[in-house]
Amino acid sequence: MNRDRNSHTEDKKGAYGMQSLIRLYFQMPLFLRLLTTVLFTMSLFGLIIHIIEPQNFPTFFDGLWWAFVTGATVGYGDYVPLSATGKIIAILLILSGGGLLTFYMATVSASTVKHEHDLSEGKVAFKGSDHLVIIGWNERTRHLINMLDAQNLHERIVLIDQSMNQLLDNHSSVHFVRGSATNEEILEQANLNEARMAIITADPSLEEEHSDQAVIHQIVSLKGHHPGLFIIAEVLTERQKINAERAGANTVIRSNDFMSSLFYQELYRNDPVKPFELLLGLLTERQFHEEKIKEDLAGKSIMNAFQHFLKDHYQIIGIKKGEDLSFDLHPDIVLEEGDVLVVFSPLRK
Repeated sequence: MNRDRNSHTEDKKGAYGMQSLIRLYFQMPLFLRLLTTVLFTMSLFGLIIHIIEPQNFPTFFDGLWWAFVTGATVGYGDYVPLSATGKIIAILLILSGGGLLTFYMATVSASTVKHEHDLSEGKVAFKGSDHLVIIGWNERTRHLINMLDAQNLHERIVLIDQSMNQLLDNHSSVHFVRGSATNEEILEQANLNEARMAIITADPSLEEEHSDQAVIHQIVSLKGHHPGLFIIAEVLTERQKINAERAGANTVIRSNDFMSSLFYQELYRNDPVKPFELLLGLLTERQFHEEKIKEDLAGKSIMNAFQHFLKDHYQIIGIKKGEDLSFDLHPDIVLEEGDVLVVFSPLRK
């Protein structure tokens, strides 16, 4: 009685184990299922032909090689079954294995094409980390990406935009995610939790007030998803700057104020220098940087600092003493430890 009960228990365990294997097989991705089926089928035919004709197929590997060559319809002819049983096995292999291998290759090709298509349409999740997230595709975004590429910074960029159906520009460093930055699923797809920094650009297709409101909503969404994320946000109106900061933006750029200043400079210049072209070239090749005065320069004239930093191609343009920032530099300025010099430095890579 106990023996029958134990036998019944073993049968149940065997059936459960088989069900688990079948469930695992069908839970695998199609590519792995096909690869597993191909390997199993070729191994089975290789083992059978090795058992039936050991003189013509001395090892299992010889049989496996013959099975793959025959199933792929290559037919090198280095191993050939001679018996009637062996030839019947070969016929069955051609009927089953040939179609299976063809279907496998077609599936792999179709999957590759589909993945490339989904990638260009922004449907593929980004798996990297320490990347830069840029929200909104526009001329400013395009120029920024071109600058990063030109400087060979090898920055990994995830672009989130809902206005494009696919990313047409060829940027190998850019991973496109189509959708709204206020959508949690899109932020997950952009792997925002692993991002280093985010830039939110204003939408030029909207009215200024609506554009700024959209930027603020995106800041709130990004901070809610990743509270520690450093965010640079662009707003178009001065009155929304404080709201963007309250929402969590670390840096707020007021692009309209900047452009107004450039218009003023261009309007009232009285020499051949073109402020816009000059500033554009300067910001393209150099960047703002701060340098704290250390003990070796403390108590000395600012002229010593000019000579010191020129060795590293730094150009001093201002000085901060406490909370006071001044661009009025003169030789009588005496440096104190803790002062901060505002300099233009070469672009850091």
